[in-house]
Amino acid sequence: MTDNEGAGGDEDPANGGEPTRLGAEPPEVGERAPDFEALVCDGETFRAAHLSDAAGDRGCVLVFYAFAFSAVAENWWGRYDRRGWDEFPVPVLGVCRDGPYAQNAFLRSIDSPFRSFSDTAGDAIGAYGLLTDREGMDGARTAHRAVFVLDGDRRVAGRWVMDDWISPIPADRVEEAVEEL
Repeated sequence: MTDNEGAGGDEDPANGGEPTRLGAEPPEVGERAPDFEALVCDGETFRAAHLSDAAGDRGCVLVFYAFAFSAVAENWWGRYDRRGWDEFPVPVLGVCRDGPYAQNAFLRSIDSPFRSFSDTAGDAIGAYGLLTDREGMDGARTAHRAVFVLDGDRRVAGRWVMDDWISPIPADRVEEAVEEL
């Protein structure tokens, strides 16, 4: 369902210019994606939930992003809303390291219909192979930008791991993957 095999981050000269990612590799199309538990935020409240419960029986679109309140995140989530992703037959769920109060404030500020996991320890992000050292940010580790379309068994139906921090994801391809669930 996807041809995006790129997985980027800040380039690390000590690693031959390759991005510095930590932990596992992102799951491939057809593989079962990791389940995790984190605080899921809806703009008002937060509660502990497993991905498998938040996704439901049909699956989900899982969006990893670096920072709430960043211009990139505001732009992304606004695009998803304008494209009608809240009308998908599966939920669209974000994953970010920001705390639950910041995530709820962010979701309110953009009037978002979506929910987002607060993965402050980075465990879920690391399980997906997306925990990234951010060069020039005093040791900050964030989620690398990526989107996964997961079916009801958490099998990856579509996978887009972006090569940089600002390019848009191929929204049409994500929508096609959701239609095929």
